[in-house]
Amino acid sequence: MAKLAFSLGRKLMTKIRGRNDGPGGRNEHYDIGSRTNVPRRNVVAEIKRGEHPGAHTVRINGREYARDNPDSSTKDNVNRDK
Repeated sequence: MAKLAFSLGRKLMTKIRGRNDGPGGRNEHYDIGSRTNVPRRNVVAEIKRGEHPGAHTVRINGREYARDNPDSSTKDNVNRDK
């Protein structure tokens, strides 16, 4: 089913999870579905290209990070384990 959705050009929601592996617990890498240790700049670029419709980017101290779009749930937040 997932292959069919991609072939039709639909965007699929994939969980993005921050690894808190940078200084002060910043996310320098993320896990996205089955992809692990994805560099922050790659995730930011994917979000900007619209590959993760449930996420957006934020700029903090000159660096861009991935964030989930606001909703009433905390279980899908990027930093849900922190």
